Amino acid sequence: MFRYTRRTLVREIIFWLVAVVYLAPFYFLVTIALKDDSEVFSTSKLAPPMAPTLDNFVRVLTATGNSNVILGLINSILITGGSIIMMVLLGSLTGYVILRSTRRWSTAVYYLFLVAIVLPTQLGTVPLYIGARTIGLTGSVLGMIILYSGMLMPLAIFLYAGFFRSLGTEYEEAAAIDGASRTQIFFRIVFPLMAPANGTVAILAGLIVWNDFFTSLIFLGGSTAQTLPVAMYYYIGSLVSAWNQIFAIVIISMIPILAFYLFAQKRFIQGFAGGLKG
Repeated sequence: MFRYTRRTLVREIIFWLVAVVYLAPFYFLVTIALKDDSEVFSTSKLAPPMAPTLDNFVRVLTATGNSNVILGLINSILITGGSIIMMVLLGSLTGYVILRSTRRWSTAVYYLFLVAIVLPTQLGTVPLYIGARTIGLTGSVLGMIILYSGMLMPLAIFLYAGFFRSLGTEYEEAAAIDGASRTQIFFRIVFPLMAPANGTVAILAGLIVWNDFFTSLIFLGGSTAQTLPVAMYYYIGSLVSAWNQIFAIVIISMIPILAFYLFAQKRFIQGFAGGLKG
């Protein structure tokens, strides 16, 4: 029988304090986004809006030019979605081949991908930009999908490798005895079992691509394919920053990725549990 003790009370208080600390940024986001320009600079940042307004959301959603939030949102969705699809397909295939191969080169290739995870991607920004500009991939959605897929492929392969280690080979061996090819085994037997790993890769890669600013600014700056973080950057001036509009953009940018996480969180947790188990 459950007994409500003093220790339980202390735990509840600690949990509530932690919850308040984590929710404080969301409070600032919402309250400042609902204030007009005069109220932002004349009232305390802790004070709730005296006259809540949605004008900031209307302004950022109707802006044009470099500050076009709608275009940035569409580009972010296309780039993030395309990158996730590329990493799920290519990453799962590569991880499967490396883990199921019995040749010596597979182990060397796997550790090579681990080294790529450790090395900072900023080291290769200049040669990568020169190469991408030479073949016409800068300033385009397709170029960013290819770029992000290559940058995050080592992470995807690492996660898929952990999943394949915990996945038995009984079904694959039975399908091979029945005459199935390696391609049929992967797409008909293995791939349907990879939903937890796919959810983990999709959420982690999606968060990285969706929130990335540096790479998008370098490879998309000044083009019509700029993402939402780059569009937000144009609201920050050298003298005055429209923080109420910036926070409105932040709230808008949170909605798609939060919806995607809520949709895939079950697979995300299953994927991490499977990887830790393996």
